[in-house]
Amino acid sequence: MKTVKKAIIPAAGLGTRFLPASKSVPKEMLPIVDRPIILHIVEEAVRAGIEDIVIVSGRGKSAIEDFFDASYELEDLLAKSGKEDLLKTIVDIKNMANIISVRQKEALGLGHAVLCAESIVGDEPFSVLLGDEVMMTPDHKPTVTGQLINLYGETGLSAVAVMEVLSEQVSKYGIIAHEPSTNSRYKVTSVVEKPSLSEAPSRLALPGRYVFTANIFNEIKSCSPGVNGEIQLTDAMTSLVKKSGMIATLFDAKRFDAGDKFGFLQANIEFALQDKNIGPQLKPYLKSLAETL
Repeated sequence: MKTVKKAIIPAAGLGTRFLPASKSVPKEMLPIVDRPIILHIVEEAVRAGIEDIVIVSGRGKSAIEDFFDASYELEDLLAKSGKEDLLKTIVDIKNMANIISVRQKEALGLGHAVLCAESIVGDEPFSVLLGDEVMMTPDHKPTVTGQLINLYGETGLSAVAVMEVLSEQVSKYGIIAHEPSTNSRYKVTSVVEKPSLSEAPSRLALPGRYVFTANIFNEIKSCSPGVNGEIQLTDAMTSLVKKSGMIATLFDAKRFDAGDKFGFLQANIEFALQDKNIGPQLKPYLKSLAETL
């Protein structure tokens, strides 16, 4: 069985929830403290042993490519200024993984975005990390992507992360149907995209972390476009489940929907509290602020 060494990060969305800021700045480049959203996601993949990362972007997203490229003028300035710590940070970013950029020329859904990377991934298993979902995992524990890669290694099956959501939230997510659980693991029987509460087969939602066998590509190609002409990844997942099986697991990490304003603010606060420089200042400020509310 092949090791998972490739990842796809779909990042072609327009980020309308962050307008007007996202008119000229990709939402994936908005900072969580001092690191853009997409860097947190790339770092998660790298910690899980991923070596090749395919970023599926769209028009107006060149800032993402530039961020992971060399910046000779900046590096030279930092070196001459003696700012070795900052220089190391910049150099480490460009060297952390092999970053490959692919253009999704039309907004045809998440399934189509994943399919755009097929020529690079080939017949290897791969992970998918959505470009606006941020996970906070302690350094000594496997990342969510790492947990899924380990599960794939144990079972040979495509593996997806799930989380239990409130009844009123099921219509915002892909929801799995499953057989009874074993140790927080579920055998998936189907996946429904954003169902109403009455149609939802469970309250286990997909928060944007997956490991797939390469068979998913054929299932995506076989999917008919749905609403707005989009090809849903969840439809392809249901087809894959029926042919070769899939397993889902609860995960050990804090998850933030950084594509949502409130989730983005939550992520900034939580990561800032963990920052050795900002945390000691932020914690008493938040306490004093809470007393005035």
